[in-house]
Amino acid sequence: MELFHDVNIDWLGKKWYFLGFSLIFSIAGIISMGLHWQKIGSPIPLGVDFKGGTQIELQFKQTPDIPRIRTALAQAGVNDAQIVRYDDPSQNEVLISLPEQHNESNLDTGRDQVFTALQQHYETPIVRNVQVVGPTVGKQLQNKAIQATLYSMLGMLIYLWFRFQLIYGVAAVVACFHDTLITIGAFALTDREMSLTVIAAILTLVGYSMNDTIVVFDRIRENLRLSRRETLLDVVNRSINQTLSRTVLTSGLTFLTVLSLFIFGGKVLNDFSFALVVGILIGTYSSIAVAAPMLVSWQQWRAGKGKSAVLPPAKRARA
Repeated sequence: MELFHDVNIDWLGKKWYFLGFSLIFSIAGIISMGLHWQKIGSPIPLGVDFKGGTQIELQFKQTPDIPRIRTALAQAGVNDAQIVRYDDPSQNEVLISLPEQHNESNLDTGRDQVFTALQQHYETPIVRNVQVVGPTVGKQLQNKAIQATLYSMLGMLIYLWFRFQLIYGVAAVVACFHDTLITIGAFALTDREMSLTVIAAILTLVGYSMNDTIVVFDRIRENLRLSRRETLLDVVNRSINQTLSRTVLTSGLTFLTVLSLFIFGGKVLNDFSFALVVGILIGTYSSIAVAAPMLVSWQQWRAGKGKSAVLPPAKRARA
């Protein structure tokens, strides 16, 4: 199915506008992360998975009264607890988050205090889930999350190096880093917490963005073989236009799916789906506005130095 016919958009002619757009959002995110670092010692707010603490998911038999719960916890010595009502009121569910404790033994104490305080004021609530993470484990999870993201990009760089050329891999990885930076910056700007589920979303969008970029790169390489007399700029523009229908269809349908998840998925999936909504938009954008212009800029730089081309055309398929 082809949505657009005979598209002739000069994408590379707008590269400075794209660069300005990327810089604005990247710098805004970096500034926001810097402010968070000064305030809380971390570039973005961290969830229990990373900073340590306790999360207790409870279901009450009657409608929970949030101010009453907060007063009961304060009387039991549980201060600074975050109490969140889930989106479906009929379920009578509440998520109680206790702040991180430097002494890991205090984590169990805080959990027991919550149960004791609530049992004195309510019929015994049903415990749906309890998550207790110490600061040591949280730090380990932070390191593992960073390693997973970096290793995934390194693996993709090596694959594209062998599948295409090194410059293709570098351009694709830079585009993925661009997507990750803006997505994390969006979390900092909106004061959302980073958790393991958000890391899963970021790794998903890295793969999604890379796949979209490879489709464009493959068409560029094929057109280099078919159009030897065209300039690289014209070949890249035409390749992006030829894949535009596919990009809009796949990205558009995926975006509608994650947008529905963001709107109707509830509090638990809200941060996860937010990362995907931002990531798919930025990932689709970067395949056109970041990765492809890097190929042309690199080749133009080499040509200015009097060096030969480094973007070989695709080989003919064997009969």
